[in-house]
Amino acid sequence: MEKIVVGITGASGTVLAVRLLENLRDAEIHLVISDSARKVMSLESDYKIEYIKSLADYVYNDSDIAARISSGSFIFSTFVIIPCSSSTLAKISAGISDTLITRVATVALKERRKFIIVPREMPFSTIMLENMLKLSRDNVIVSPAIPGYYNRPSTMDDMVNFVVARVLDLAGIENSLSPRWKDA
Repeated sequence: MEKIVVGITGASGTVLAVRLLENLRDAEIHLVISDSARKVMSLESDYKIEYIKSLADYVYNDSDIAARISSGSFIFSTFVIIPCSSSTLAKISAGISDTLITRVATVALKERRKFIIVPREMPFSTIMLENMLKLSRDNVIVSPAIPGYYNRPSTMDDMVNFVVARVLDLAGIENSLSPRWKDA
């Protein structure tokens, strides 16, 4: 069974992480939620932390840098940070591994595992753009939470589904969350 690690950091966009977790099927899910993410979740959503944890097979504390997912010997297929805060982005770009999320990022980079980050800040500062470029050059897939409009979204769910569908596509997971492009 495919193993996927999901990190949730303190950027706005809890709904993106929850929708992703709700749609990861037929995979073993390992989840890490940062302290900042917990604070943002309580401010921007009605999601209960216990519900979010229930969507994963394993849940780790972000301060537990000795957790099994922090080792290169733990084989996982994909690491997704959704949403990815500018602080987490900067730490990963600089090679700082002071939390479990940033340690797993270091492992994903050194082991050349599929690694997707979903930045959710805007506008992007020059520093953020440089950090994204640096990570992109290291084969990290940078997928900002920017919805498409060709599917004529009419609700917030439509826009969330578009972003999460793209992340699932990038992870190689089949889904039908959002309509596909059709020729005119």
